Amino acid sequence: MTVPTLSEISSRLPAHNPDSLSVTQAQQWIRDFVQSVDIVETVGLHAALGRVLSEDVISPINVPAHDNSAMDGYAFRGNALTAAAREFRIVGIAYAGRKYDGPVAEGECVRVMTGAVMPADCDTVVPQELVKSANDASITLEPGVVKPGDNRRLKGEDLAAGKPALRKGKILRPADLGLLASLGIGNAPVQRRLRVAIFSTGDELRSIGERLDEGCIYDSNRYTLHGMLVRLGCEVVDMGVVKDDRESLEAALHTACESADAIITSGGVSVGEADYTKEMMAKLGDVMFWQLAMRPGRPMSFGRIASNGKSAYLFGLPGNPVAVMVTFYFFARDALLQMMGAANDPLPLMRATSQSSIRKKPGRTEYQRGILSADTNGHPQVRVTGSQGSGILRSMSEANCMIILHHEQGSVNAGDAVDVVLFDGLC
Repeated sequence: MTVPTLSEISSRLPAHNPDSLSVTQAQQWIRDFVQSVDIVETVGLHAALGRVLSEDVISPINVPAHDNSAMDGYAFRGNALTAAAREFRIVGIAYAGRKYDGPVAEGECVRVMTGAVMPADCDTVVPQELVKSANDASITLEPGVVKPGDNRRLKGEDLAAGKPALRKGKILRPADLGLLASLGIGNAPVQRRLRVAIFSTGDELRSIGERLDEGCIYDSNRYTLHGMLVRLGCEVVDMGVVKDDRESLEAALHTACESADAIITSGGVSVGEADYTKEMMAKLGDVMFWQLAMRPGRPMSFGRIASNGKSAYLFGLPGNPVAVMVTFYFFARDALLQMMGAANDPLPLMRATSQSSIRKKPGRTEYQRGILSADTNGHPQVRVTGSQGSGILRSMSEANCMIILHHEQGSVNAGDAVDVVLFDGLC
């Protein structure tokens, strides 16, 4: 399949301003450009959590395997119910894993436990707490306490043999592992973990443990990126801090390209202010430099580079710590899931009442760090964490959600409803 260039993709999209590209336009470019990495492996269930299914899993059995009781109680023929109180003679007992094999005539019943196979000819279970009276020999039922067919789970009701149990692209969660185990399936076909190389650029950056000279700062971006990538299920190649010069950057990009499926950089290379940066990217591959109509995170580069016959997608993120996290969440994250072959529905937005006014001009998307809570009536409300500067990483640590103020949206008054995305849905 021929992969389109970024220029070809841009020509198919509505008119745009390259110096102020909207968030939705940039997201569309990325979706149209990125291809999945289709390398499959089989892993045991203990190693399958968070992995992406590479094919549908078809159930080899019916779940449940037999009609069974949904309650502890008594099983009988539903046609034996009458408009008056009725006595049933107890003829046996059925346990989960040990069924009752004898016949059950009209007017007879079998004591059953939850999960027990329904005795032959029985189609109804009355829970033991609804029985009017009971002894070792019989029970008495009042009319109307159950209807024919009540409290019986049918064979194949949850999942029929030959039907898909889990679909290709599913990110496996704990319940999915339990479902596979319940079908007797011990291994899962999954996509190979995506390999993502990360490095930071900037002559002012120092790694933890190094001396912090005047005017220098510790590099935090690699640690937030590492955490977000691990939670996404990626294998991370941490290349440390790279000097902000042509030779160092080019060498790092070659190494990253040959060892990973995607590259995420923060600072320096994303801005493209130096002429050599754009020249180098043009030499290495198909990369565009964007100025996005958003806050925080205006400068960003995106594309694909190649080295020695291998290629990797490149996400050049801004250097400010909050801008790195925002651009990762709303651009890189979806692209990486797409590369994994994961079914990737849009992040769910929820509405909450803003507890204060928020100033904003239409014409750009803003992402405010927020703290979501419930008011006295249990309704969701949200407040900003305070100063929203793109270098204030503490604001992200304090927040539990992102307030999204959309491109055409203006200022928000206290009491207005706003869209929020919970951080738990981003990771």
